[in-house]
Amino acid sequence: MALFYSKRDLRFHVYEVQHAETLLNYPYFQDHSRESFDLVLDAADQIAVKLLYPLLTEMDRAEPQLANGKIRVHPGMKAIVKQFGADGWINATFSYDEGGQQLPVTIQNSAGFIFQAANYSASVYPFLTTGAANLIRTFGSRALIDAYTPRMYTGEWQGTMALTEPGAGSSLSDITTSATPTGQEGVYHIRGEKIFISCGDHDACTNVVHLMLARISGAPAGVKGISLFVVPQQRIGAGQQLEPNDVLTAGVYHKMGYKGAPIAHLSMGNNGNCEGYLVGEPNKGLSYMFQMMNEARVGVGMNATAIGTAAYHASLAYAGQRPQGRRITEKDPALPQTLIINHADVKRLLLFQKSVVEGSLSLLLYCSYLADLAHVETGEARDNALLLLDLLTPVAKSYPSEMCCLTTSAAVQILGGAGYTTDFPVEQYYREARIHPIHEGTTAIHGLDLLGRKISLQHGKAAQLYFQAVMTTIAEAQQIPSLQPLADTLNTVCGRVQQLTGQLLGQARQDPEAFLADATLYLELFGLVTIGWRWLQQAITASQALANAHAADQPFYQGKILTVRYFFDYELIKTDALIHRLSASAHVTLAMQPDWF
Repeated sequence: MALFYSKRDLRFHVYEVQHAETLLNYPYFQDHSRESFDLVLDAADQIAVKLLYPLLTEMDRAEPQLANGKIRVHPGMKAIVKQFGADGWINATFSYDEGGQQLPVTIQNSAGFIFQAANYSASVYPFLTTGAANLIRTFGSRALIDAYTPRMYTGEWQGTMALTEPGAGSSLSDITTSATPTGQEGVYHIRGEKIFISCGDHDACTNVVHLMLARISGAPAGVKGISLFVVPQQRIGAGQQLEPNDVLTAGVYHKMGYKGAPIAHLSMGNNGNCEGYLVGEPNKGLSYMFQMMNEARVGVGMNATAIGTAAYHASLAYAGQRPQGRRITEKDPALPQTLIINHADVKRLLLFQKSVVEGSLSLLLYCSYLADLAHVETGEARDNALLLLDLLTPVAKSYPSEMCCLTTSAAVQILGGAGYTTDFPVEQYYREARIHPIHEGTTAIHGLDLLGRKISLQHGKAAQLYFQAVMTTIAEAQQIPSLQPLADTLNTVCGRVQQLTGQLLGQARQDPEAFLADATLYLELFGLVTIGWRWLQQAITASQALANAHAADQPFYQGKILTVRYFFDYELIKTDALIHRLSASAHVTLAMQPDWF
């Protein structure tokens, strides 16, 4: 049994459901093969087992500390970051011309899932650098690309995303970090503070390169006046030597989970000598940053899924070893105790976990596949892939984030008192899961994004593409007699959601506050339907494979089919209550006054 994930299940998603090999038909990916994909996943497994997983508990117990102005992290991170750089993981999806491997995002994200399940904190360092480097290579000048990305790709330099400020939080229109022209083209003096910066400073690398939002003097108010800058912790001086760039680490946050990766409080320009280098055009920084943010949001969903998966496998292993009590029908105390996995309620808790994490993984790899299509397709096919990915991003981020807080709690419950101790890893997974509904946009923000913007993209074309994709799966499932009742159920729910969506959109102009009052609940509803769709797709694949499966594979496919039944019977039915609430005209949250609390 896997320690923290299932190789068999991951390959089921990659090859049997998502058919990643079809990407090999595109010239950009033609140098790869099923064999090379397997080699990548096997290499990820080896790194995860040998380097990451052994430090899971250590990194949680010995969290980063600020000493003499520098954040000190677990010493094992130096070897891990070096390994990721040397093996080419940081720029694996980039082109050959940039030293990359032109690896599909689908395969890279599958490898990332393995790393995250093994040790979430350790996995964060290299892939933050990937996102930051991608912004520079996409929007930066040739000089910036040449100066910064090579040493980011090797892992020598860390990359970050520096958005959040004291007093602004998620309201980026209110940031106050300033950028003043120096008289040298593209070079500005930066002054301000940034908080909650993941890997914003640490001693496992020689420099940290911040992709930072700031406001140029005289820029328009709000989001229209935000620009993007490269702000290194140490800038490149004469003779290519590094010199201090007036970026001070003012503090390190001590968190309830995710402790192995430092979260820094940064202060820039206290001495008036912090240089920032403009990326792209002035006042377009937020649009540039959204590239990294959207990639990161899918990444956050994968992080949550990976942590939830690790907790599921830990509790599954425990349930298969722990004897307690007897079956309901066995009254004789002289009989041996049964394993707790035989108890119906323990199986319910395990099915809940399995349905959430494997349904979420299916969605996230589908989104990864859309990202690959957007890269290699042209014309309408490319536009449709981008549009559908844009619509699904808030769901792919929020559903796993919210639900894996519950699945990791279920893992603790299965272990009982043992789960509440540090002797077992599930309490750590429970703590680490909780950050994901918060960072890269809270669940409430994504609810507003989905209902307030994404559903109406291109006059509703995004929603149309989504429901077309769902209906295609439903039609396929209706041809399989054992799946027809499930397909009919999802068909009915989809019809009700479409009707509800039209009703809500009709309310948008008359009462926009009421329209968005329960946007988070709409996001929850949309997530349930989406995961139901992805489970129905898994059930089709499993049903078709089961007839010719080897005896060793049959339990795997049977487990898939039973889990889709669980999801429809226990989770999808929650859509009834959500549709009832969202259809109601009364809004108690708007009527409630602050002083009534």
